[in-house]
Amino acid sequence: MNNAVAQRQDTSPVVQAGESATILQVIQRAAADPQCDIEKMERLMAMHERMQASQAKQQYDEALAVMQEQLPVIGERGGIKDKSGRIQSTYALWEDINEMIKPVLAAHGFAITFRTPRNEKGIEVEGVLSHRGGHRESTSLLLPADTSGSKNGVQAVASSVSYGKRYTASMLLNITTTGEDDDGNGAAVTPRVTSAQATQISMLLEKCSEKAKSAFANIHGSPAQVEKAVFDQVLGMLTKSANQNAQTDQGAENEGNH
Repeated sequence: MNNAVAQRQDTSPVVQAGESATILQVIQRAAADPQCDIEKMERLMAMHERMQASQAKQQYDEALAVMQEQLPVIGERGGIKDKSGRIQSTYALWEDINEMIKPVLAAHGFAITFRTPRNEKGIEVEGVLSHRGGHRESTSLLLPADTSGSKNGVQAVASSVSYGKRYTASMLLNITTTGEDDDGNGAAVTPRVTSAQATQISMLLEKCSEKAKSAFANIHGSPAQVEKAVFDQVLGMLTKSANQNAQTDQGAENEGNH
């Protein structure tokens, strides 16, 4: 039992870090010795690098395991239509995925980046998930240009890159999206405002009159349900309503002072 405990302790990051520091000290002493065996020092350097890489991989795996439980389920606001305009399937928009995972990644020391290596066979998108400990994992996807609809050449490439980002990020993080079981026969998917835009609307609503709040609820429901297409219009109307309410309150206050 004691031996088993000792073996588990030997694999801990603290013990590995201590061993790595010891090897580094040996390398430093060897480098200061003019009669140092260069081949022996190179072997020690290689051992030190392997131990550092092992520590970084362990930190990456442990942080990823904890982070997995905190990654949100992301709604599928994008829709692929057939020729008649009916929604065939839905998918999560990259802008939604990025907005929701960035704070979680940062909290656990992760960052996700993308590369588009030159590839004659198509548009290659490579996703790279890096951890502050130094370890990283990557995966790539090779795609044709998305020429569906009336896209020009630049739009076709941008659409494929966005697709590649969604799927490489999903593969690296095991992201879950809602609507995956939708057979495409339901109602059309209506893009809604982002969480940041919903917060902006909510803050303006607080400054509006009760009558304006009631009217907003009857039309849109909650701030998060506002359609993306009318965000600017709603923002303008709420700003005007909030200013009018502030002027009304100021007038009532002035009358009270007299």
